[in-house]
Amino acid sequence: MIFKDVRDGRPYPEPRLSTRDWSRIPPRQVRLEDLVTTTKVLRLDRLLSPDSTFFGDLFPHVVRWRGELFLEDGLHRALRAALHQRTALHVRVLELG
Repeated sequence: MIFKDVRDGRPYPEPRLSTRDWSRIPPRQVRLEDLVTTTKVLRLDRLLSPDSTFFGDLFPHVVRWRGELFLEDGLHRALRAALHQRTALHVRVLELG
């Protein structure tokens, strides 16, 4: 199992942070097996694209909600890390509750 769970949708309120707000959160390392995804759909073209992070944040966005770590943005980066046999990923974690 790569992720702790795979869900369709987020159980927490939508974080209304701008790219600049997310960039103020320092990245930290988390284990892939501790992450819960918030989408069941992966766009293969984004996974295989060599410049998939060119226009976005280098670090995936994670929301900690009620003790769980939800992968808000960056599923393709997390899966790419798993395909490279990495067990952890550097992410930005927003503490919501």
